[in-house]
Amino acid sequence: MEIAERSADTLLTLTPAAAEKIRELLAEEPDGGSMVLRVAIQGGGCSGFQYGLGFDLGAAEGDHELTLEGVPVVVDPFSAPYLQGATIDFLNTISESGFKIDNPNAVSSCGCGHSFQVEEGEELPEGTQMGGCGSGCAH
Repeated sequence: MEIAERSADTLLTLTPAAAEKIRELLAEEPDGGSMVLRVAIQGGGCSGFQYGLGFDLGAAEGDHELTLEGVPVVVDPFSAPYLQGATIDFLNTISESGFKIDNPNAVSSCGCGHSFQVEEGEELPEGTQMGGCGSGCAH
């Protein structure tokens, strides 16, 4: 099996730990064998954007379709530029447990790590606004 090297045009990467956890979660889903991981950004959160990770039944028209560490992943065309070069990891330590996204496009992020801000001039999707992330952090 060939291992793809990470290049400057890589949209997204998964660490082996994240891929293993995603496969475990997919195995718990009734239709897990036919589902994909959808990675997206949404307007909201205390820093402007927040990450969305969830399972979907497949790609929608225009989605970027990837296979990362053996996991089928889709990213919508709006989210792709904001996720370019990001790495999804899964941490399971005494102090932290859950998915963590290392995003080189984020110029700042909320203390909770679930929302982020991009360079000045980037606009939120229409109909969204900045607000609290709901996890106890305040901006």
